[in-house]
This record gives sequence, C-alpha cells and structure tokens, in this order.
Amino acid sequence: MRISDFDLYQALLKEKSGLTLTPDKSYLLDSRLTPVARKHGFATLESMSTALRGIPKPELVKDIIEAMTTNETSFFRDMKPFEQFREITLPHLLKARSSLKRVRIWCAASSTGQEPYSLAMLLKEEGAKLAGWNFEIVATDISTEVLETAKKGEYSQFEVQRGLPIQMLMKYFEQKGDRWALKNEIKSMVTYKYFNLLDPMAPLGRFDVIFCRNVLIYFDREMKKKIMENMTTLMPDDGFLFLGGAETVLGITDAFKLMENTRGVYIKPACTTIAPVQVKTA
Repeated sequence: MRISDFDLYQALLKEKSGLTLTPDKSYLLDSRLTPVARKHGFATLESMSTALRGIPKPELVKDIIEAMTTNETSFFRDMKPFEQFREITLPHLLKARSSLKRVRIWCAASSTGQEPYSLAMLLKEEGAKLAGWNFEIVATDISTEVLETAKKGEYSQFEVQRGLPIQMLMKYFEQKGDRWALKNEIKSMVTYKYFNLLDPMAPLGRFDVIFCRNVLIYFDREMKKKIMENMTTLMPDDGFLFLGGAETVLGITDAFKLMENTRGVYIKPACTTIAPVQVKTA
C-alpha cells in the first residue's frame, strides 16, 4: 500500500473513531479493507482511496471503520475482573444502594456480547440475594454489525468453549444445531446501543460500574485521558471502573486511581466509602 494511502486511512480512523493505526499494523489494511472495496464496487484499494479523497459516502466510511475495529472477546475473559466484581464491587453496591436497589453497569466496546452476558450470568447466579434489585446492563459498540450479533445471543461451539464454565453453558443456553443460543432470561438483562467513545457521554446517563476493558490500548495518550475523564463525570463518588490488564491510568489522568490490592479496578481518588481490599494470607 502506498504511504499516502496509509496516511489517509490512519487519519480517517483517528478522526472517526479515535483509534490509532500504527505502521506495524499496516498489513491489516489489505486484509480487512479489500472486502469493503469489493462490496462498494471498487476494483482495488487504490481506487477506494481515491474516492475517499473526494466526498465519500457515509456508508463507505462506516464500513471502513467497522472493518478496522478489533472485536476480540470471549466469555469471562481473563476471569479476574469478574471475580473482583463479585467479591468487591457487588458487596459494596448491595450495601451502599440498599435503599434504591438499583445499579447501572456500562460495558463499553462490548463487541459481540460475551462480556455483558458474562456479567448477566454472574448476577443471575447470585439468586435470592438480588431479589427485588434492578440491575441494568448497557452495552455499547461502534460497530452495528457486532451489535446485531450480540443481540441475537447465538454462539458457535468454539466461542462457548472459550472461558464459559460448562455448568453455565448447560444452564443458560439452548443448543440449536451446531450453535448455542442464550436463553431470554439472560438476553433480557442487557440493552445494546450504538455508541462512539468520542461522542458526548452524558446522554447515556449515570453508571455505578463501567467496564472499558482492552479498548483504550488502541487510543493515544490524549484520547485515553479524554475518554476516562468523560467517564468519571458519569459516575458517583463510589463508582468502579474496570480496565484491561495491560491498561493503566498512571501518567494519563488523575481522575481515577488503582484500588489497592486489586488488578484493573479503579476508583475516584476522593472516595472514602469503599472498604479497602484485604490481602488474603495462607
């Protein structure tokens, strides 16, 4: 690919989605954008690039952004965040929100739904403890294609084998041919919406917990700072932010701090109501 074309797609991706495409990922352009070019009637990537330099159709730009968005995910990915949600976040919220009995969770960049559905199953497993409570899970993504996949709640054998305990598979899924379909009791717990992390977040409402895992690694420092500082405005003083294991707020923003003795759990610096996590000893 010509350097000028790489620069074109790099700038487009940054402007429309905030994602940073580095030169070492240039190989992705050929593999991911060639099908887009064919779909829109272009013989080559070069001819599509020429069209983009004019007045491109919104549908073309949308398909390019979706093709270049990474959608790697799995059920209970990395597991540790879900354990910390169950053992740290949930007990605090059940105590702190006992009068309202309402909790809102946002899964940002939720891809094909495995993360929000994992949270829904985890909550379902709490059973009677959550009787009378309203847990709302809002899942968003910039790709309408993956959102439609998530709404269907149907997964291949390979997808359900990645991280999903067999007990939950048999309890919350029904087999349909060679695929597995989530039961409505889990699907109904999640609301899916299109959302670009560059857009104003206030319309989404307030959240007690935000999962934004393994997506900020694709943004530059200034964009990470902007996104996290926008997120903090949606959260109460005792809100929780979950980031991926390779992500941090250090050197980026003072809006959050790592919760002691946790991995990837962040809280507001001024928060004094969340009990510190005790280190388990043998």
